[in-house]
Amino acid sequence: MKCFDGLKIAAVVLCAGKGERTGLPYNKLLHGIGQKTVVEKTVETFINTGLFAEIVCAVSEADYGEIKSRLPSSVELCIGGDTRTDSVRRALAALSPDTDIVLIHDGARPFVSERIISDAIKSAMEYGSGIPAVAVVDSVKEVSDGRIIGSPDRSSLMSVQTPQAFSYREIADAYSRVDCATTDDSEIYRLAGYTPRIIRGEYTNRKITTAADVFMLSDGYKIGFGYDVHRFAPGRKLILGGVEIECDKGLLGHSDADVLTHAVMDAILSAAGLPDIGVLFPDTDPAYEGVSSMLLLSRIMKLAGEKNLRVLGLSCTVMAERPKLAKIIPDIRASLANALGIAFDSINVSATTTEKLGIVGDGAGMASAACVLLGT
Repeated sequence: MKCFDGLKIAAVVLCAGKGERTGLPYNKLLHGIGQKTVVEKTVETFINTGLFAEIVCAVSEADYGEIKSRLPSSVELCIGGDTRTDSVRRALAALSPDTDIVLIHDGARPFVSERIISDAIKSAMEYGSGIPAVAVVDSVKEVSDGRIIGSPDRSSLMSVQTPQAFSYREIADAYSRVDCATTDDSEIYRLAGYTPRIIRGEYTNRKITTAADVFMLSDGYKIGFGYDVHRFAPGRKLILGGVEIECDKGLLGHSDADVLTHAVMDAILSAAGLPDIGVLFPDTDPAYEGVSSMLLLSRIMKLAGEKNLRVLGLSCTVMAERPKLAKIIPDIRASLANALGIAFDSINVSATTTEKLGIVGDGAGMASAACVLLGT
């Protein structure tokens, strides 16, 4: 990596978005890639170049503490704005006024290479800007009301990426004079009267945007299966997925006998390669007598977290002749989603009977099965 002696170079990393299109219930930059999060991997590349006098991350207030705890103390944080443009303005203002070159990068592009960073800086030194871009490979259509109305010439089209490098003086001037929201810094630069200069990007420098992008991040997906059954007993509460259900009888067990949550816990433990709940929370231990299964679930989530695993999806089936569960299932899904820290739509719970067969079929008990997907 070439050293740019005499220049004060800074980086702005944008981390304040919500990433709603990924379907994650948390900022996508906090999703894992191996043993690190997206934001850690992104910032690490800039640090490793040894080129930057300052690195400023624009973050939301909600994620400030979490992101700060994951980054080196040398990385500065500022609170971002409601839009990407606002976040860039705030981050630029947080930089030292004697900065020469600034690179503005989307935190959701963790696969940026040192070659792109170096080339962007060189271009900004010579031309005032360096914008990585790749040729469009798909056919592009202009569409109106669901109808194709035109086919732009693909040979003149490129997809721009980040980091986009600029003369700090020029991009700060551009953001001070152009009052519009864009998804691209080079457009602000162009609207201010400057000429953005393209450099060669890389197709691997992709941005994490959709659920499919998140899925491709991890090589550590694990599937687990859990099953449990309990007998009905008088004088007990009936609890499923942490939700108390009206019934003349509850389920018999050392804990609260939440048969659904027990199946979920064993599924998570199975996927994580950990001992089952009978080993971790034995029914011979008085400490677990009458304990809430949701409390035990929180402990299991902590154990999975220590292995850098989190629940990505859950599918459950409750097997019972009674009571009827259709109306209460949304509440059960919401309870489990809250306990697992995932989206409501990432959980499904169904109910069935066993056609009058076995302990469930004769109405003496209730069973549950769960299948879980874990990822880093």
